[in-house]
Amino acid sequence: MLLIITLSTFVCITFGVMALYWLVYRPQSAATERLKKMNEVSAASIASLTLVEERPVVDVAEKIAAPLNRLLPPSAAEAKKLQKLLMHAGFRSHVAPVIYRAVQLTSMALFPCAVAITFAFLAWPLKSALLWFLIAFIMGFFLPRFVLDQMIKGRMLRVRWGLADALDLMVVSIEAGLGLNAAMLRVSEELKDVHKDISEEFELANLEIKVGRERDEALRNLAERTGVDDLKSLVAMLIQADRFGTSIARAVRVFSDSLRTKRRQRAEQAAQKAAVKLLFPLACFLFPVLFIAILGPAALTLIDTLGNM
Repeated sequence: MLLIITLSTFVCITFGVMALYWLVYRPQSAATERLKKMNEVSAASIASLTLVEERPVVDVAEKIAAPLNRLLPPSAAEAKKLQKLLMHAGFRSHVAPVIYRAVQLTSMALFPCAVAITFAFLAWPLKSALLWFLIAFIMGFFLPRFVLDQMIKGRMLRVRWGLADALDLMVVSIEAGLGLNAAMLRVSEELKDVHKDISEEFELANLEIKVGRERDEALRNLAERTGVDDLKSLVAMLIQADRFGTSIARAVRVFSDSLRTKRRQRAEQAAQKAAVKLLFPLACFLFPVLFIAILGPAALTLIDTLGNM
């Protein structure tokens, strides 16, 4: 029973993760394409851009999320917080919260259904499955948030590790005679295959500047979308250097040196933590096997000797 329930739960978790990634990733690419179109078309035709490619997914998500929204209506603060979390994970579309709620409701219904199907297949009474139903319901509610948190942590880590390389390239570009906007565009082009996340963020910031936003606002949006503290510090430094007329290349170089030192210190800290993290699996799995391999033959010999006496 436990094995079948575990397998069913694993299948449901896999389906939920794939649905969460697929449903929310499509509006992200569509939002990026709309911003690129806004840079290409004239101001008179910007208002005519619609979300035709998103409507089928959005309509289905709204219908699925409607019961959950009526049962647990999100407040304005919660909706804003969810939008910010999805943005930190890389989902910049304004319909991402609706799709997230739809995926959450689907997982809340799918997991108890998997438990019911398992009990029905094994011909066991459903009265004994109330605890499993409750566990599956709670797991279906919290699993999308757990997956989202892991995606946020992974994306922040990728942005943090790629920022030092981006700053080095930006220093070279600025010292070669390019402006800040052209240097950001150059960084996004060169790092597209190496650090995709930070390349997309720099490209979006450059596109926002091209469509008419102030550079200070575009840089603040860049820091807001990622949520990385190092990038927030970089944005604040760039805004101050641009406002007071100081050398941007010198400021970026100093910041890049300090950021690279900080990255080396983080790597050393992670290496020092590795010994502590390996202690538990070694004590639980490796040491008992070594004791059996070393003391096992001696114990068998002792047993035979005592048995022959």
